[in-house]
Formats: sequence, structure tokens, C-alpha cells
Amino acid sequence: MSFDRNLLPDTPSYFESQGLVLAGPHSAKWRTTRCAFHDGSDSMRVNTASGGWVCMACDASGGDVLSHHMQLHGMEFVEAAKQLGAWIDDGKEAPRQTPAPLPPRAALSVLAFESTLAAVAAGNVAHGVILTDKDLARLLTAANRINRISEVYQ
Repeated sequence: MSFDRNLLPDTPSYFESQGLVLAGPHSAKWRTTRCAFHDGSDSMRVNTASGGWVCMACDASGGDVLSHHMQLHGMEFVEAAKQLGAWIDDGKEAPRQTPAPLPPRAALSVLAFESTLAAVAAGNVAHGVILTDKDLARLLTAANRINRISEVYQ
């Protein structure tokens, strides 16, 4: 199963199918319509080339007709893509992708902090300082965090 952006309906057809009339010349890149999110008249601008849209009154926005459909109908990505005919059921199971627990910059920050903590603990042990149970538990937490981040970003 997969998503094919090329199968999304063209922008003017999609918005008109949602009961929205795009005002302005048919050749214009940006056209105006009412906002279905707050029922404002002539406050939403639609890019007919990309499908991007933004309401100038309530700030609702999105990058294409799929994002509009998801927000308007409260749907998840796959459900909306299926409804718009852009989801291909080829009989194969969709690959599972586990999102990274942290963005790379945040992961580096955690690694820097936890590795510093481990280095200080190692230095203390090297100088004969006996770690308390609380210090040892914190050191094990740091090691666990370092291991989990290294598994994600290998």
C-alpha cells in the first residue's frame, strides 16, 4: 500500500467538490473562496497550481488538497488519501516506520549531557570516590539513554 500524490484531484475540482467556489480568473495562480473552517466569506486563498491554501482570517492553512481534506473532515492521512483516490492498495503491507524519538539536534544535546555525566562519574570512580545508589541509578539512566539514541541513529 502506498500514497501516490499524482492521483490527488486537481485543485479547482477538489475545492468545488467541497462546495467552495473559487473566485477570480481561471488563469490566476491564486484564487479566493470562503473559508469552510470559520465560515468566513472570501477569506481563503487557494494556490491552484500547488493546492496550497490559507485563510487570511482564521489562519487555517495547508500545503495541498489532502491537508485541506484531512483538516476539514477530521481524518487521518491514510483515510483521507483513500477517500481522495490517492492510496494504492497493491496487496503489499505498508512498511512500518518508527519515528525517531528525538529530532537529531535534540538527540545531540542529550548525548552531550549524558556523556558528560558518565565522564564525571568515571573520573570520580578513578579518584576513589564511591558512587551512591542514587548516583549509580542516574549513571545507568544516562547509559540507557545513550544506547537508545545510538540505536535510533545508526
